[in-house]
Amino acid sequence: MEEDKDVFHSPEKTMEDRDEKVDDEDEKQKLELMRAALQMKIPSFKLQDASSKCDKLQDVDQLTLRRFLRARDLDVEKGSAMLIKCLCWRQSFVPKGFISESEVPNEFAQNKMFLQGTDKKGRPISLVFGSRHLPRKGGLEEFKRFLVFSLDKLCQSLFLESRIPDGVEKFTIIGDLHGYGFCNSDLRANLAAITILQEYYPERLGKLFIVHAPYIFMTMWKLVYPFIDKKTRKKVVFVDDKRLHETLLEEIDENQLPEIYGGKLQLVPIQNA
Repeated sequence: MEEDKDVFHSPEKTMEDRDEKVDDEDEKQKLELMRAALQMKIPSFKLQDASSKCDKLQDVDQLTLRRFLRARDLDVEKGSAMLIKCLCWRQSFVPKGFISESEVPNEFAQNKMFLQGTDKKGRPISLVFGSRHLPRKGGLEEFKRFLVFSLDKLCQSLFLESRIPDGVEKFTIIGDLHGYGFCNSDLRANLAAITILQEYYPERLGKLFIVHAPYIFMTMWKLVYPFIDKKTRKKVVFVDDKRLHETLLEEIDENQLPEIYGGKLQLVPIQNA
């Protein structure tokens, strides 16, 4: 594990997730090679419109192709393998193409995730209350279904909401850990969330603000940190309580910030968003 000084990121030190320079021509060529490689492995493969659902092995849009390619640093073989693995997983874990509300009743009852507003880059904002996560209610499998439901909801908002600018493919999350304690600590859920986000929703997270983090969470963070890839680590911001309002305002306009942080927006449960 890297030294502790690399585990924590302050707002001033956090870099943008796409800080590296991308050669557009090189990327276009790699995308064409990736499309050809997928057609070789999946004869029925074809690119779909960006607004189409892409749950079948042969149904993928250009933006999805690009996200998986970028997630593997433009390595065509690795990007193709990652995408095929994801689509096979969706066929198994989400056979209907979506997770219904009836499949996650215990998770909804905890009222822990919300979706409202956009940041200054037009990315939708989700707020998650860690102290409302109760591992014993629902179990790990229901948690994973709830996570997929929520991530799909966030992704759908990117092209369904008129307020989202064209070209925006990522979202921002605020993880509020006020009141978080031992009963909320869930190593298996944290590891599952990291795996699902990184392996099956690559290049979707724009930034993760962690606020009101207590000491007990820092122990959990050190356990899961080695499983977080370097790109994702750069997107995590631990916010000092004394600078909470001003730090969030650096990325989010006041009229798009939840009321509990001094903004204007009321919270909207993710299932109602």
